[in-house]
Amino acid sequence: MKIGYAHVSTCDQNLELQLDALTQAGCETIFQEKVSRATKARPELDKLLASLR
Repeated sequence: MKIGYAHVSTCDQNLELQLDALTQAGCETIFQEKVSRATKARPELDKLLASLR
């Protein structure tokens, strides 16, 4: 099972290119978030890592 993670750091940026690439790569589950670089918390990345354990 392939799992993907798409991230952009501003609300003005778009996840679509990343999501398309991850889908084409065969990812069945894709975690995505829009979080500022100033913010250290990345809840979707934490969920992804927890799912791998």
